[in-house]
Amino acid sequence: MTVAEPTAPRTDSSIPYGQEAFSGSIGKTISESRPSYPQRVAAPAGAPNILLILLDDIGFGQAGVSGGPVPTPHMSALAGQSAQLTRFHTTSLCSPTRAALLTGRNHHRVGFGTIVEGSTGFPGYNCALPNTAATVAKTLTLNGYNTAWFGKNHNTPDWESSAAGPFDRWPTGLGFEYFYGFHGGETSQFEPQLYENVSPVEPPADPDYHLTEDLVERARSWISKQKSSAPDKPFLAYVATGAVHAPHHVPAAYRDRFAGQFDIGWDQVRADTLARQKELGLVPDDTVLTDRPEGIAAWDTLSDDEKRLYARMQEVFAGFVSHTDDQIGRLVSVLDEIGIRDDTLVVLIVGDNGPSPEGGLTGTVNNMATQNGLPDTLEAILPFIDELGGPLHENHYPVGWAHAGAAPFQWMKQVASHLGGTRNFAALSWPGHIEPGVRSQFHHVIDIAPTLLAAAGVEQPAKVDGIEQLDIDGVSLDYLFAAPDADGLRTTQYFEHGGNRAIYHDGWIASARHGVPWQLTGSKGDFNDDVWELYDLDSDFSQARDLAAEHPDRVAELTALWEKEAWANNVFPLDDRFAERAIDPLRPSLIRGRREFRYFAGATRIPEGVAPPTKNVSHRIIGHVTLHDASTNGVVVAAGGRSAGFSLYFDDGVPVYHYNFFGRGRYVVRAPKPMEAGDHEVAVEFIADVEHKPGTGGILRLAVDGRTVAEGRAEHTVPGRFSPTESFDVGMDLGSPVTDEYSAPATFSGTIHDVVVQLIGEEEQG
Repeated sequence: MTVAEPTAPRTDSSIPYGQEAFSGSIGKTISESRPSYPQRVAAPAGAPNILLILLDDIGFGQAGVSGGPVPTPHMSALAGQSAQLTRFHTTSLCSPTRAALLTGRNHHRVGFGTIVEGSTGFPGYNCALPNTAATVAKTLTLNGYNTAWFGKNHNTPDWESSAAGPFDRWPTGLGFEYFYGFHGGETSQFEPQLYENVSPVEPPADPDYHLTEDLVERARSWISKQKSSAPDKPFLAYVATGAVHAPHHVPAAYRDRFAGQFDIGWDQVRADTLARQKELGLVPDDTVLTDRPEGIAAWDTLSDDEKRLYARMQEVFAGFVSHTDDQIGRLVSVLDEIGIRDDTLVVLIVGDNGPSPEGGLTGTVNNMATQNGLPDTLEAILPFIDELGGPLHENHYPVGWAHAGAAPFQWMKQVASHLGGTRNFAALSWPGHIEPGVRSQFHHVIDIAPTLLAAAGVEQPAKVDGIEQLDIDGVSLDYLFAAPDADGLRTTQYFEHGGNRAIYHDGWIASARHGVPWQLTGSKGDFNDDVWELYDLDSDFSQARDLAAEHPDRVAELTALWEKEAWANNVFPLDDRFAERAIDPLRPSLIRGRREFRYFAGATRIPEGVAPPTKNVSHRIIGHVTLHDASTNGVVVAAGGRSAGFSLYFDDGVPVYHYNFFGRGRYVVRAPKPMEAGDHEVAVEFIADVEHKPGTGGILRLAVDGRTVAEGRAEHTVPGRFSPTESFDVGMDLGSPVTDEYSAPATFSGTIHDVVVQLIGEEEQG
């Protein structure tokens, strides 16, 4: 490939560039003078537009584009015009992959050894992108590009996600000129919590609304407007769908599209997937299907009810994939509609990690419950089988389908030691510049940022905003654009998440798995007991034949190399916690140490990560209100939503407190009669059975004007997190409602003077 030559080559390696000197002339009069206007930095001549597409929680063997059981004609058509990367790797988890993608640096090295909701106070895990690792968007913006980000942002620190900011690690602070999307790991596709730039916005009140469609329409509109305004100025549009991450929310027209097609079960689907991958030429003909892990049942051993439910869950997921493919088709089509397809580099990454095991062994109708370490049961899910895919549930398939979706590899998301967690299909298309066809060189998501810079003809800056920059860890893929068989340039790459670790070097990979990914609470064992395996990936595409016993010296060499890379990239200390990270008293926090919080009317969309920490501790919530009549309705304060949360509200003048324990328990205390018009104090008090015990039960007391009017119990409470994106709201319940006793937003019809939250239990010792 020949990269674009700069219009005016610059020798300075620091951005932003200084203002060019005035090049006109000034005399005593205008007739004696020649003007010269300050010129913005222009992108290099021939720099392409860039459309960067990242899908969520989809594995190598799920989409039809890479041989999966769900036809994806739009992605397949794009791949047919692309360099198809069949040995492309992610980090095995969402936030880390996205940090690596945007910066070109290894994920621990920029603080992203985990997801933002699980950040800790260690350099490799603080989830705070450093200003020494400017994003590719920042570099391109300062080199004459327009830049925009649509969709999932899982890289703003939890404690910096409120209206107080700071905003330098929001998308618009990371170099993107425009952002429309959501913060956090997942959100409802029907009732998302959205932001435009740094301001919260609500989705339209449309019964047919779906987030993926909204994101694509916004991106199409932005691209069209940008090209209308500045046709010669290139753009970077980064579209990161929430699809197909749980909850598997699917438009009604897609829910039955695959009815009956998965009755054959996950074992047969997995075998059929490998056969298709061979037919497509994506894997070598001698590729072996790896074994099903112990703990995942063979399909033939399941009961009829299990088969019926699990097949339906996969049908819904397949509909979600199909719908997403249609939206990708709509997104890419705008390039043809406005005549810029040949001038655009399209990068499609089909998944930020392998298929998700977080539905557990049975699947779930409440993904947040499993994220809190509370698995679902067949008996609890079956009554809702006909509602799966709709807005009432946060459904997720069982881990058997995750294993099938990783075909032909071992394991799945979170398991950074094995290819099922880290191997994702990717495609790069740029007509006239990239020769279509399969590329089998080993590459990693850190290689995308330098590829975009090379295509744009832009050098990686040594300084950004005066800050010395970390070296880029990635290598550009541009050497493969016109030379499909070139020798690979990535010879070494470490992997780690949750103690699962691996090291690739010169065709070999050493892998040490730590526990099973569907265990979301408790220790997974001693790291020293983990067994290192060894695979020759040049002759064993699927990582099926462990050669550790035959090559102990190579195992020792590679494990030593892994440790060297780990120290160099801030991987230590190893940490195998999952659900417990969310309640670690030492995790980064904006609110640590506060015992009282006061909010005023209009305080809404306060993210859970910076809301009052009422979980697992005795507390009191007090609302000072004025009722204008005896039939006041609406929410005084609410947190969370349909997945889990609490709400203090009025029902025709009657104060009610409702605690939603993942829909499995609903604990309600209700006053015996309506309150009269006037000024009042309404309060609810929770007295924990055991302070700081995760999920503790306790006593609930509802009080009016200082007098207890109702009392009850919450047998269980949420130990860690109500939701990744639902918020704490005063005067209404935005997003999905905590209870079906009202419809969101359930705006309070009286006047709220303030809401006070007091932590009255023992202070936790960190």
